[in-house]
Amino acid sequence: MDSLKLIALDDAALSVISACLQDAVFKTGDTAFLGKDQTFTLEANRFVWEEGKDKKTFERRRAVLAVKQVQAVKSRGIDLKDADTVHALLAVTFVAGDEAPSGAIELVLSGGAVIRLEVDCVEVQFADVGGGWETKFRPRHPVA
Repeated sequence: MDSLKLIALDDAALSVISACLQDAVFKTGDTAFLGKDQTFTLEANRFVWEEGKDKKTFERRRAVLAVKQVQAVKSRGIDLKDADTVHALLAVTFVAGDEAPSGAIELVLSGGAVIRLEVDCVEVQFADVGGGWETKFRPRHPVA
């Protein structure tokens, strides 16, 4: 499989990146906010959903998400002092602000945790940064 490299400049394109990152896992310490550069980064091990669901083995890849034009970062349900806590990313969403194109990009995590990035506009880059490795486990989401 080829490595993915995507850019989102609106919420529709952001939903594609969100689908690629669904069920990615990362540690708190794999995030960084470079305030001077107005960039938030997250390194994660993403599940390769685009390979299909009818396989007996699956794949994960190391990927980086970079969000630009970030003015502030807030979080809920995350102990920022514990860099080794593992989180599962469920979705990346855009919440429009009072004045377009500003708003917030929310990284919705399992367990009700959220990382909220206050942004001037949607400017997000996503890329696979390493080869894949096999996993036998496919994420499952039980229906309530």
